[in-house]
Amino acid sequence: MPIKILSAAIIGLEAEVVEVEADVGGGDFGQIAIVGLPDTAISEAKERVRSAIRNSGLLVPRRKIVVNLAPANLRKHGAAYDLPIAISILALKNSFKISFKDSFFIGELSLSGDLRPITGVLAIALKAKELKIFNIFLPAANAAEARLIKGLNIFPVDTLPQLIKHLKHRVLIDLQLENASIPSSPNNDFDLLDVKGQAKARRALEISAAGGHNLLMSGPPGSGKTLLAKCLPSILPDLNSDEILEVTKIYSVAGELKNKRGLIVARPFRSPHHTASANALVGGGSWPRPGEISLAHRGVLFLDEFPEFSRTVLENLRQPLEDGEISINRAAACLKFPAKFMLIAAMNPCPCGYSGDQHKTCLCSLNQINNYRKKISGPLLDRFDLQTILGRVNFSDLNNSRPAESSAAVKGRISLARQIQARRFKNYNLFTNSEMTLAAIKIFSPLDKNGLKLLERAVNNLNLSARSYFKIIKLARTIADLEQSAKIGDEHLNEALQYRPQLE
Repeated sequence: MPIKILSAAIIGLEAEVVEVEADVGGGDFGQIAIVGLPDTAISEAKERVRSAIRNSGLLVPRRKIVVNLAPANLRKHGAAYDLPIAISILALKNSFKISFKDSFFIGELSLSGDLRPITGVLAIALKAKELKIFNIFLPAANAAEARLIKGLNIFPVDTLPQLIKHLKHRVLIDLQLENASIPSSPNNDFDLLDVKGQAKARRALEISAAGGHNLLMSGPPGSGKTLLAKCLPSILPDLNSDEILEVTKIYSVAGELKNKRGLIVARPFRSPHHTASANALVGGGSWPRPGEISLAHRGVLFLDEFPEFSRTVLENLRQPLEDGEISINRAAACLKFPAKFMLIAAMNPCPCGYSGDQHKTCLCSLNQINNYRKKISGPLLDRFDLQTILGRVNFSDLNNSRPAESSAAVKGRISLARQIQARRFKNYNLFTNSEMTLAAIKIFSPLDKNGLKLLERAVNNLNLSARSYFKIIKLARTIADLEQSAKIGDEHLNEALQYRPQLE
């Protein structure tokens, strides 16, 4: 009678149930055959499993064993099937006191029988709860992650012999319940107290954070662009419980969880190098994984030296910036990863960095400057809600003894503005003003006659695109929220228009 063990496969960000079936048959003694579209890592599992069983003091049935991973049309990859394969083989000759239909088994085995951590545990735990499979046996290093999902019985396993003793009811593994509380967000290493001068850029950063708007900063080297960007996480509101699970799930699948608590509690801040490939930025690969834009979900993607990125790579940002998700098409499937992030970019005004500087002469020709700026397409520039130009920091600002406003004070105003938006969009699938659709703009951001006339002049004089027109309204809505104003006034529109300089 074949033995059936339940496990799971990660497809994109979701888990799918995989049935691991084992049976004995004819053929060479001790041979293990794995079928069901396994990849190389799974095909090699028979050697890992055989050694792990032997080094654990257990016996492999001395007949040919066929292990089937069902459904057969679903491609499987990774080493997380080692544990269910081992249990299915051992269950052929051992009597285990457990109902396998109520349990998930996942984990990679070492040759000595120890269990190694795997990726995607949070997605598997969510699937288990959805299917009302309440017992999960997994590597002890992944237990904290699985405990995030309430209502599951989590059994942390260190070694294969330990699990066998539990399955035979000899020595039971201590059951672990879900985490009782979510830890607080860690302190940020950067604070706006450290920023000297740059009042307009600080204001632009505050507006950007309050409404989730994209920001492009241009200025000479040393003007504080990178420092301002790194201060952004310190003024963003903390992740709520739903966002924590959402972000942690992405990091779990990507294998990016670094702490033992299994939680991402701080808003992501991703800063890839300008040599990053398209796959690194948007995700992909033969087995598609989340890229930097998905790892920045609900947080910040900071692109320093913006024009130095490949134009092809940058153009890949246009669709996710508009839709809040990225679609990755492969022959086997089409996968979607979330990508609702704030894009913060920094660039020099020219290759040498000193075009327009009053104190240092620019060494670039007009043709060099034009070619440098042409690396960023017009449609991509149009995705930025705010664009601000930073100047050189004055000596008086550098030596000003009067302390600047702290990140904590700015965060307080931003949190109030975000609370206003949360109440506004409570019945809509929206989080920030930047995500408003055209229908939502009509409902939540109506303009009076003076405001419409002001924008009409702006559209005609500045040659604004339709996208820019609506982005200005969203931006004005955020500025009004920062002032806790229910109505968008002319002063809010005028300030929003100040952040629309065109790079030429």
